[in-house]
Amino acid sequence: MRILVVDDDEQIVRAMRINLRARGHDVDIAADGASSLAVAAKHPPELVLLDLGLPDMEGGEVIERLRSWTAVPIIVLSARHSESEKVRSLDAGADDYVTKPFGVDELLARMRAAARRSVRVEEAPVVDTATFTVDLGAKRVVRDEQEVRLTPTEWHILEILARNAGQLVTQRRLLHDVWGPAYKSETNYLRVYMAQLRRKLEPDPAHPRHIITEAGMGYRFKSGA
Repeated sequence: MRILVVDDDEQIVRAMRINLRARGHDVDIAADGASSLAVAAKHPPELVLLDLGLPDMEGGEVIERLRSWTAVPIIVLSARHSESEKVRSLDAGADDYVTKPFGVDELLARMRAAARRSVRVEEAPVVDTATFTVDLGAKRVVRDEQEVRLTPTEWHILEILARNAGQLVTQRRLLHDVWGPAYKSETNYLRVYMAQLRRKLEPDPAHPRHIITEAGMGYRFKSGA
């Protein structure tokens, strides 16, 4: 499996990487919530191992954001033993909760169980509009039968919007997920990149039909005509 390990404890990360790779798994590492979301969007994992105490956000928020677009199994690994923490994590969308310290064999067994329970569903790999097509699996956009060249940042923004088609995506969330927690108030970044995306994708960038601004709140991706 491709496994995403989200933890800021270097010793635990090192041990997890060694043990998982020794058993044939591909391992991606993230030390905070923003990085974990970016890695998951770029390299979709088949299972996530998540610590709750991250430096930039609570693990529960990471779970909720992942659950907005993926059904990947999520196992929480945390030193928090209280029942309320377990309940909150499971209610947010986690599949299992393992308290630290834990045995490697137990964790591997829980990973196998979570993988067996997971229902592998195609997660809307292609989003069609009247003007262009967003292929989330291939990470490409086609307009008029030609591939549109997007920068990595343009693609990241478009991917978040397309995966949440029809829903309001707040400015704060986009800034956090694309640039990180230090950029939550830099709305000028979004204005620049949204203008670039509209020039590349919209028939009339001055009157967009698909990348819509919700004044003072955020943006909404509309796939209809």
